[in-house]
Amino acid sequence: MIQLWKVVRHVRQLELHRLVLLLIAFSLASMCFLAYYVTNSPKIKEPPPLPFSDCSNQHRALLQPQASWRLARSVDNSRTDPVVLVFVESIYSQLGQEIVAILESSRFQYRTEIAPGKGDMPTLTDKDHGHYALVIYENILKYVNLDTWNRDLLDKYCVEYGVGIIGFFKANENSLLSAQLKGFPLFLHSNLGLRDYHINPSAPLLYVTQANEVEQGPLPGDDWTVFQSNHTTYEPVLLASTKSSESIPHLATQRALHATVVQDLGLHDGIQRVLFGNNLNFWLHKLIFVDAIAYLTGKRLCLTLDRYVLVDIDDIFVGKEGTRMKVSDVEHGHVVEEVGLHVAPHVGEPPELPPVLQQHVVPFVLLVDLQQRGELSKAVFCFQEHGIPTDLGYAVAPHHSGVYPVHAQLYEAWKAVWGIQVTSTEEYPHLRPARYRRGFTHNGIMVLPRQTCGLFTHTIFYNEYPGGSKELDKSIRGGELFLTVLLNPISIFMTHLSNYGNDRLGLYTFESLVKFVQCWTNLRLQTLPPIQLAKKYFDIFSQEKNPLWQNPCDDKRHKDIWSKEKTCDRLPKFLIVGPQKTGTTAVHFFLSMHPAVTSNFLSPSTYEEIQFFNGPNYQKGIDWYMEFFPIPSNASTDFMFEKSANYFDAEAVPRRSAALLPRAKIITILISPADRAYSWYQHQRAHNDPVALNYTFYQVISVGSQAPLELHNLRSRCLSPGLYAAHLERWLAHYPSGQILIVDGQELRHSPAAVMENIQRFLGVTPLFNYTQALKFDEAKGFWCQGLDGGKTKCLGKSKGRKYPEMDPSSRMFLADFYREPNVELSKLLNKLGQPLPPWLREDLQNSSWS
Repeated sequence: MIQLWKVVRHVRQLELHRLVLLLIAFSLASMCFLAYYVTNSPKIKEPPPLPFSDCSNQHRALLQPQASWRLARSVDNSRTDPVVLVFVESIYSQLGQEIVAILESSRFQYRTEIAPGKGDMPTLTDKDHGHYALVIYENILKYVNLDTWNRDLLDKYCVEYGVGIIGFFKANENSLLSAQLKGFPLFLHSNLGLRDYHINPSAPLLYVTQANEVEQGPLPGDDWTVFQSNHTTYEPVLLASTKSSESIPHLATQRALHATVVQDLGLHDGIQRVLFGNNLNFWLHKLIFVDAIAYLTGKRLCLTLDRYVLVDIDDIFVGKEGTRMKVSDVEHGHVVEEVGLHVAPHVGEPPELPPVLQQHVVPFVLLVDLQQRGELSKAVFCFQEHGIPTDLGYAVAPHHSGVYPVHAQLYEAWKAVWGIQVTSTEEYPHLRPARYRRGFTHNGIMVLPRQTCGLFTHTIFYNEYPGGSKELDKSIRGGELFLTVLLNPISIFMTHLSNYGNDRLGLYTFESLVKFVQCWTNLRLQTLPPIQLAKKYFDIFSQEKNPLWQNPCDDKRHKDIWSKEKTCDRLPKFLIVGPQKTGTTAVHFFLSMHPAVTSNFLSPSTYEEIQFFNGPNYQKGIDWYMEFFPIPSNASTDFMFEKSANYFDAEAVPRRSAALLPRAKIITILISPADRAYSWYQHQRAHNDPVALNYTFYQVISVGSQAPLELHNLRSRCLSPGLYAAHLERWLAHYPSGQILIVDGQELRHSPAAVMENIQRFLGVTPLFNYTQALKFDEAKGFWCQGLDGGKTKCLGKSKGRKYPEMDPSSRMFLADFYREPNVELSKLLNKLGQPLPPWLREDLQNSSWS
């Protein structure tokens, strides 16, 4: 019996185990079936959203233009620079940052100052010329409450130079409910809740803004301020009614609308102003702010009304099944006439487009996945075989790879195989902030800035839009997408084919945007083919043709996009910038003796000087530049450098070098500018320059305005580099003073070991090299050279240390007078930097005072 019981219990245990396993298997099968059903069954969803309807106020009574005898004073600030002076509460204030963001997006020059309650106003004029065409106060009370001296100074400047003022009043819990603006016939009523925003069609400043719409509904917040005045100088711009029926003190209760933005026509004190009763958070304020800038500067700071829009469509052969665009989507959609829709197929699989979609692939954008010329050629054949055009000259790259940071091989392949002339990217100079995006040209290809529209491969359903559908509508109705078109004359957006299927968010977004822009603005929306669009862009922004190369390793996105085979360790840690004929070659020679210091490879045309930042070599890009430097064995202790002595006085070099080498140290060597000028003249004679051979030094430096161009050029190369203070100020505008070493070239000639020790400490190079032992004075050469074994020396070439006749007295006197003021400015700058004056400068100052 006991044995039988054991057998039965064993069988029962086996059955229990099998039952558990069967349950687990059944559960897994059920989960797989449910997953398959959910994934493959058709979704029941709402129909695609309809784009915004036409302007909503066709049957609503709007404000009618009022005939008025009041005439605003004509704006004429032509005697000012096109620069905006912005007074902010602090560098962190939100409104101040929004003001600056709009100015930067519009590419307007500006200067910010912390608004002084007391203290000196920044310099406003230079002789008979004004520095600023417009003044903006983040807090108008800072202007109103200026001390008498500064207020009179600023008001007098505004009247004399025709400069207007924009001011904002943002109420807070401490603001008086009603008060008169000090010194003005204007009353403020604050902390109000408002609704139903109207635009006054009679406001003179309206330019972009169209006044046939009403923004219905409550305005955000209960901190609005309205303005009241009986003076004829004030013209309402924006008006709203109160949320509730209670009356506002001192205002007639029968008045339904109250001014929240007013334009001061200048009839009170001769100064035109625009005052806002809130900040720029509300979208319509941004629109009026743009108009106010244009009006108060006489449209000197203003874009035209033309806006060009191009919409690229990417990923037409990729995407999960069930999310792609269908024939019915194409038949339903229609291309918005005001924007260009360009289809961008991926290369890699044969395109199989339905005939109805092929009709819309004209023109198109080619998205190149493959960068090798052979593979590109195969792709060309593939597209031509399927009847898709390949000769429109426009291409974009996946993830911006190779466009920026530049990969030279991509540009070469694009040109050779596809004949590409135009591309676009979000990455130049950086992805964020978007308002800094710019265009450039490289290797004959025009690169346009691409903007963001909020549509990605995964944004395919309206109700599933990230943050909710209201976020998409907010971007269109006065938000980021609207502002992008408002502030950029040319906008290129990237969308994806999945955005045109499903809920058709691509069509919804851009049709809605077009209608919104047409309802609220006078902008003229249009499009052009890519090549014409690029030419238009660089006609408008010709200064952007030349790129400004950034350091790829300072931006994580750029470093990820960049080739893994490249390294920023090949960029130099310091530069010797000149000027010429001051001893730069000697310092280069001495530094090359240091075991931890490495110079660039020789250039076949310019020898030890690369001359990258100041000439046509800059257009070749940083790949070309880095080829002149070895890969360091130890990036932390190896110091690579380059010496190009014409960097010092070249206007573009400090900005360019600071963009690529922001942490580099700069070494400049100065001698008497008169001696430097004479040395350059003799240098040109030694190199058989016909102008230097045919004219005396005095004739060159004292040449008149009618002299030949070649003579003027030689005079400039003799005299201009010696304007040391002006050139140093330009370097100091891009590098902190702690990264710039000014070497006394006279001391270098007589005590090179001491100078080289100072240079080593400035650079932080270790170990310190003993130049006292390494250098030896060569009597025959008359200069210090590298000491070798056996008492021999290794010196610079024959052209260095050349002896020539003394400068004639007339030239010496002329130069003493010419450099008098520049030398005074140099002495002031050195004192400001806390550096002692070199003996040659003291001597030159003394000689010029005697002369």
